[in-house]
Amino acid sequence: MPATVTAAEVSKNFGAYLDAAMRAPVIITKNGRPRTVLMAYEDYVRLSKRDRRVERTVELGEADIAAVEQSLMAPGFEALNDELESVPVSDK
Repeated sequence: MPATVTAAEVSKNFGAYLDAAMRAPVIITKNGRPRTVLMAYEDYVRLSKRDRRVERTVELGEADIAAVEQSLMAPGFEALNDELESVPVSDK
């Protein structure tokens, strides 16, 4: 469970909270509201890799849609291909 502390407390004991953030995120509040999270760099990198670019399908051209329809999942994820094959055409 992440610790929740005030910005003033973090300011007074920054080194201790740096160490604590290596174990679990530290939520820093200001005026009683969550404002910032202090976390380990490795956690930040892991979370930032989860970011994805999203495009609206209405903005795709015919060639893009055809390419998506013909694509297959990477090796090891073949079960996802099987799921798509079982979806009725009207639902795709």
